[in-house]
Amino acid sequence: MNFALAIEHPVIIPSNEVHLDGILHIPTDAKGLVLFVHGSGSSRFSLRNKQVATALNEAKIATLLFDLLTAEEEIVDDQTRELRFDIEFLASRLIDVTDWCIEQFVTSPLEIGYFGASTGGGAALMAAAQMPDKIKAVVSRGGRPDLAGDSLAQVKSPTLLIVGGNDEVVIELNKKAMSNLHCIKKLEIVPGATHLFEEPGALDQVSKLAKMWFTKYLHPK
Repeated sequence: MNFALAIEHPVIIPSNEVHLDGILHIPTDAKGLVLFVHGSGSSRFSLRNKQVATALNEAKIATLLFDLLTAEEEIVDDQTRELRFDIEFLASRLIDVTDWCIEQFVTSPLEIGYFGASTGGGAALMAAAQMPDKIKAVVSRGGRPDLAGDSLAQVKSPTLLIVGGNDEVVIELNKKAMSNLHCIKKLEIVPGATHLFEEPGALDQVSKLAKMWFTKYLHPK
């Protein structure tokens, strides 16, 4: 690891024949590393994810916000929407990024967790199912865990599903997905919140819940 502590680092991550842009922040005495898997139409600059990441950093948890798609792929996806719901494809990208992180921290390994939002929740769980020994915790915010399909039954990572109380359709999708999870699991419903948690205090509650979950299940080696 050659990254200075307690400052943001722009990083470029290889994935097959492309490179993905990311922002890495490693607090002093980091207790773990959380990879953020954004939802459709979002990026590493997501203000909502940045707010949660800041709360995790304050709790001594490192964070990586990164783009699942290249700039060229984003242009195509804006027109066709063919990639944002290709959960297998997104999960494969996430696995490549996870492997890169493990390589970067080989001398000072950190336990890894995923924070997925919207469709990113499905991709996070599908990737976690394929890396049961490497992913120690998953949090989904307003996510679509149902999109992980048959992979849900293979997830071993403790999983927290957070949904807005007024996001009724997504609540039902999360409840159904939760019934297919056979790991440590919990569903938290934030009263009065809609899908994007834009209501005053809603995202603060998400940050608090995520911080508690990752603090509990990511342990320094």
